[in-house]
Amino acid sequence: MLDESLLDSPEGLAEADRRGLLRGAAEAGARVRTAARHAAEAGIQDLQPDGRPRAILIAGPGAAATQTADLLGTLAGSGSPVTRLAPTGVAPAAGALRWELPGWAGSVDLLLIATPDGTEPGLSLLAEQAYRRGCTVVAVAPARGPLADSVSGHHGLFVPMATAPYDQEEPLAASAPGVLWALLTPLLALLDRTGLLTAPQDALEKVADRLDRIAERCGPAIAAYSNPAKTLAAELADALPIVWTEGTSAGPAGRRFAAALAELSGTPAVVAELPEALAAHSALLAGPLAAGADPDDFFRDRVEEPPALHARVVLLRDRPIGSLTAAPAARELALTHDTPISELEPEPGGELETLAELIAVTDFAAVYLALASRT
Repeated sequence: MLDESLLDSPEGLAEADRRGLLRGAAEAGARVRTAARHAAEAGIQDLQPDGRPRAILIAGPGAAATQTADLLGTLAGSGSPVTRLAPTGVAPAAGALRWELPGWAGSVDLLLIATPDGTEPGLSLLAEQAYRRGCTVVAVAPARGPLADSVSGHHGLFVPMATAPYDQEEPLAASAPGVLWALLTPLLALLDRTGLLTAPQDALEKVADRLDRIAERCGPAIAAYSNPAKTLAAELADALPIVWTEGTSAGPAGRRFAAALAELSGTPAVVAELPEALAAHSALLAGPLAAGADPDDFFRDRVEEPPALHARVVLLRDRPIGSLTAAPAARELALTHDTPISELEPEPGGELETLAELIAVTDFAAVYLALASRT
């Protein structure tokens, strides 16, 4: 159940936010600026690559590395394939994870290491293996850790991760808002230098400005009726979110939203891209999760028995209304099955700006749902 009264209590939200999730979301713009400065100080802006790498390999633990690889692969397109190296191990602990380079990796490939921890022995071993193979290695991780010692100097380029003091107070959630931007921003600057995507310094500054504006609109002091993130969190209470995305950059934003809902609030969600989502989820909407499939029982005890779980579609779009779109068909399918629908579409801007807005609003929504949910 969702305590909706908590959503309009900034003091209550602050007290419940023991992991600094709201602070991380509010400070995303500042985190981008700090990360961009760290990248410049590490020398990324001065790099003169000979050409594009044949392939981009990304290694790191948890959702942060997965989402970074997803975003970079989407933005880079077909320029160079972006592949995440999945770890192996007996537990998701820093000391237990191991990574291996594919057999074909060599001197024409680029290995990116992204981790909010930096103590993983497996990543240090991977960096050494890549160095022996001749791969270029770039790592983003907390400063003064084992990985920093392994990569700095002749083995590769190390960029200190932009951190905040409260990051050390509690273990960082992999889907925490600040973590993504701290890892992603230096890698955007790097791949801009290689020509794989367009992310110059002024574009990163626009991303930071857009994140600041979303923080003003979605912050804890803004009432729920005018706060899109609080509104979305309230709409998803006791619902199964079915996240549909339309547009290239909306895809990774939707996948990140589903991961954040699962990790931060324990809310399961399914995600798919339009127009294929209409076929993939039509049976789901026609089944017992549809709002009209199980009418509210008049004799249900409203205090002791929670309401039945029903689906709610969340449509994330980064295309203007006038372009070729499956949104009308999506609305029709949802409403035909009595399934409510929430829609988010960013204000006009560059690809990085619109992507940042979708991520920021859904990050705030996931955090509010996590803080205000109670059993």
